[in-house]
This record gives sequence, structure tokens and C-alpha cells, in this order.
Amino acid sequence: MPNDPLLHEDRLDYTPVPRSVPLARTRTARLVVEWGHSDVAGDVALVVSELMTNALLHGSIRGRLIRVRLAVTGAALRVEVSDPRAERVPWPREVSGEDQFGRGLLLVGALAGRWGVEPREGVGKTVWAEWGLLVG
Repeated sequence: MPNDPLLHEDRLDYTPVPRSVPLARTRTARLVVEWGHSDVAGDVALVVSELMTNALLHGSIRGRLIRVRLAVTGAALRVEVSDPRAERVPWPREVSGEDQFGRGLLLVGALAGRWGVEPREGVGKTVWAEWGLLVG
């Protein structure tokens, strides 16, 4: 995706509070539909919700914002959620039927074509997920 020209891009910073999660999810779904990708809008919005929740619970620092970036090229749709805690790298874990938490990254992996984590320019980390788009 880095070499493909951007067709659409959106960035918004959110305060690390619980109400930011549904705001990011709703904004994401609306933009993805407006950009002509309603077929994946629900999955993308759910992934943003999961990544925002993880950033809020595990990556936030008081007074530092969480950034959500959406980008579309001709070949891919990418979401990125960046937080200030580089030392807290997310990873999928084994969960049992009784566990209430811990399934978020498994869900991200199931919904997105691929996902990963990278250091953020400056400070922190970015967790990203991508969907391949049909070219044609």
C-alpha cells in the first residue's frame, strides 16, 4: 500500500475515554460507505472499535491522544490506530470458553486481510489492518 496513490484519507485524534470508541466506529463506517466500500464497512468499523478499545485499555496515557487513520488506494483499504505506548505491543492470545476478554485481536485477524504493529514516528505504536479491494 505505501507506493499506491491515495484515493481517500482521513485522520482524527480522539481523547482516551470510553465514548471515543463508538465515535470512531461510527465515523469509520460512514466514511467507508461514502468512499464506495459498503461491502466491508461493517467489518472495518468493528476492527476500528476493537483497536480503539485496545488502545484505550492498554496504550493510553493521560493527556495523550489516540489517532485513527483511514486510507484507501486502488488496491487496499487500511485502518491505523496509534497510541503513545510503544512498549505495550498487542498480540493474540489463547482464550477459553469462559474468558470474557482477549478475543479482540483474533476478531481483527478474522475480519481483516492482514494486520500488524509498527513503531510510530516519534513516540508510540500503530496497529493497522488492511483489506484488499477488487480492482476493476
